[in-house]
Amino acid sequence: MSIAPPTPRDVAAPIARRALAPDLARGLMLLLIALAHAHLYLPGHEVGFRGYTLDGGALDRLVAGVQILLVDGRALPMFAALFGYGLVQLANRQLAAGRNWAQVRKVLRRRNLWLLAFGFCHALLLFFGDILGAYGLVGLVLVGFIRREDRAVLRAAVVGLVLHVVVLFAFGLLTVSAPKGDTPAAMADPIEATVMRLIGWVWMTPTYFAASVVPAFLFGIWAARRRVLEDPVPHRGLLSRVAVMGAGLAVAGGVPLMLIDTRIWTPADMPAVAAYALHSVTGIAGGLAYAAIIGLAAGRMRRGRPGPVVRALAACGQWSLTCYLLQSVIFVAVFAPYMGGLGARVGDAAASGIAVVTWLATVVIAALSASGGRRGPAETALRWLTYRHR
Repeated sequence: MSIAPPTPRDVAAPIARRALAPDLARGLMLLLIALAHAHLYLPGHEVGFRGYTLDGGALDRLVAGVQILLVDGRALPMFAALFGYGLVQLANRQLAAGRNWAQVRKVLRRRNLWLLAFGFCHALLLFFGDILGAYGLVGLVLVGFIRREDRAVLRAAVVGLVLHVVVLFAFGLLTVSAPKGDTPAAMADPIEATVMRLIGWVWMTPTYFAASVVPAFLFGIWAARRRVLEDPVPHRGLLSRVAVMGAGLAVAGGVPLMLIDTRIWTPADMPAVAAYALHSVTGIAGGLAYAAIIGLAAGRMRRGRPGPVVRALAACGQWSLTCYLLQSVIFVAVFAPYMGGLGARVGDAAASGIAVVTWLATVVIAALSASGGRRGPAETALRWLTYRHR
């Protein structure tokens, strides 16, 4: 495992010394997350596997098709890989500051336990599709792989892929057989929506979401040991291969489900479930490809000072937890029937437009607030909760 230079008492890296590529990747990834979530707030529609309406107009179907190929099931594994990458960076800083592995493991477990708690609160108050809980749970269970040898990490990733396929088929079969209704994000009764969000969070976090996180999380650990994103220039060949092959697999693997969810193709249940599983599994390759593409771009920027747009996107990445939660706050305020109610009056295309505007607003907020080295409120809270007993 690589060792980073020591930092102060709580060994959190100062913002000015953070590597560009991981923060840039997180900032751009939040756009994909916003696009993947916004359409889930639209009530009163029959929907496909990925939650897009099946009765939308031509523009809605076009947007849904593009997002199924390039967004859905691609943002989650990208963030999972960055999560694993970030845990290795945190462990490196702790070890470089003179702490032993037992102490480091205790800090990582405490951080992941609080991340799990953040996910519970997010689901309770805002969004049924919370992913923070899954990251916290996976981090708690698999923290030991930070110290395991590469072979063990890669073997576990393969096992995780197999488990992921099994869970996907089970979830896909449930999707085609279950009665269709509004997602908790689109329910008109706020009490009913809260209850359904919690029920969904309790069973989806340790199953569907955790299984989706594990493979990319472990690949992120493997990449972090080699400092692939912190020092992308020596790894240009690896990043280029991952970018090309991963993007190609993701697009090819997404075509069958795109045809189904845009109603161009209407197969029987089992081929449809197989298409859904293929879409999600190849999405892991797509998420890794996106991270690789950003790593390559960051390597080119190292020759000069990043411009204002890149700095703003990196600031959003530094505030990724805050911006992720802020997206849900805005979506509930705008779309929910018991709040703004706009979800009942727009389609998938308009929802995606609102998602882009929401993401841009969080980028501006983060860029203006982080310019003086200030951390996001959610990041500050998680950091304080993690280190307060030291």
